[in-house]
Amino acid sequence: MKEEYDVIIIGGGPAGYVTAIRATQLGLKTAIVEKEKLGGTCLHAGCIPSKALLRSAEVYANTKNGEKYGVIAPEVELDFAKVQSRKEEIVTRLLKGIQHLMKKGEIDVFEGTGTLLGSRDVAVYKNDEEKQHILSAKNIIIATGSRPRTLPGLEADGEYVLTSDEALKLEALPESIIIVGGGVIGIEWASMLSDFGLKVTVIEYADRILPTEDKDISKEVQRLMKKKGVKIVTGAKVLSETLEKADSVSIKAEHKGRETHFSADKLFVSVGRLSNTDGLGIENTTIEINRGSIQTNQYYQTNENNIYAIGDVIGGLQLAHVASHEGLIAIEHIAGNNPALLDYTIVPRCTYSNPEVASVGLTEEAAKEKGYQVKVGKFPFRAIGKALVYGESDGFVKLIVEEESNKLLGAHMVGPHVTDMITEAGLAHVLSATSMDIAHTIHPHPTLSEAIGEAALAVDGIEIHA
Repeated sequence: MKEEYDVIIIGGGPAGYVTAIRATQLGLKTAIVEKEKLGGTCLHAGCIPSKALLRSAEVYANTKNGEKYGVIAPEVELDFAKVQSRKEEIVTRLLKGIQHLMKKGEIDVFEGTGTLLGSRDVAVYKNDEEKQHILSAKNIIIATGSRPRTLPGLEADGEYVLTSDEALKLEALPESIIIVGGGVIGIEWASMLSDFGLKVTVIEYADRILPTEDKDISKEVQRLMKKKGVKIVTGAKVLSETLEKADSVSIKAEHKGRETHFSADKLFVSVGRLSNTDGLGIENTTIEINRGSIQTNQYYQTNENNIYAIGDVIGGLQLAHVASHEGLIAIEHIAGNNPALLDYTIVPRCTYSNPEVASVGLTEEAAKEKGYQVKVGKFPFRAIGKALVYGESDGFVKLIVEEESNKLLGAHMVGPHVTDMITEAGLAHVLSATSMDIAHTIHPHPTLSEAIGEAALAVDGIEIHA
């Protein structure tokens, strides 16, 4: 006998469980099919565990450097087992919170792999591959997320070659590591492992690290990573066929017209993520896949009008907060409402390195390419009292505005706690605020947010503290 629902969601990550909660608020009978644990990659193999490790690394590094704060701790030791234990405690606590929300919303959760049998039916298979349930729904939402991408010849083996999945499970830290890929995940791990005391080398194919960020941000982060002792090699193509594994790992890369040799205890591959579409039963539908990702319209409908797809599985900005908002739009559309479409240009982007990076809107280069005449305001944290109090005065805030209207086009930050500050710029985007609107907003003293107000004044050359 089929179990009938208004909505079945395949995948219980930030896209899936947030959508399920909203679905029940809208009066829809809802089920989630999750093959592993609720919370998905974000909770168990991404956002939360990596940030827990980053925090431990930051505390460790700050404690070792405590003398500048007048705190003398001559024998600072790292207990990595306790670092991992703390990470797991945080994950477990948040998992219990999600499970509570499922019970509170009377959302049925089915453990197993969900496979489409057509446009309305979903089979749930447990790990033993035996069919456990057949579910049927008026609407289905695919929210199966993504997994780390690897390079041919550099597949993870869990011992010498790692992706973020394997790195999060390390029982002990190596002395050295090569990170292939200088994007967000690569730089977060480079920062973290450097703070833990490892010798870190980053090899990036593009001509700069964090290649999707504003060029000024990339340049500053590279400077600060080198200041931490991270070796960064850009414009380098890794030659995977040269990989050798023995007691350590070695590899070569084409760099400046010649082959350069690199060696370390382990190699970490961070070259993006792949959408999880395998085993979904796509072949039983008319759903279109392009370059590995499910294709949808602006409401996240697939070619099957009653099947939607959200989050990493559709490509685009593979961020937890984006996935959740896509899900909210999809479920509102299913409910017959008229949801506002997601403007991807106002999505904040964060890199949780030490120091942090955050941005929203257009880079200076992108704004000029789009034909805008721009003005730029830039203000350093070294002129901000709270940053000096923190002992973290590197970095700056950069605002890009349209010359004629002074409308904010982009905000880019590198420095202490900027991932917590970027929302102000995001709200300014939503409200079509000008640089003067931001400047006239009173930023309390002493706070790090004063850098935003000063950068807004700097657009017109009237900053106060520089």
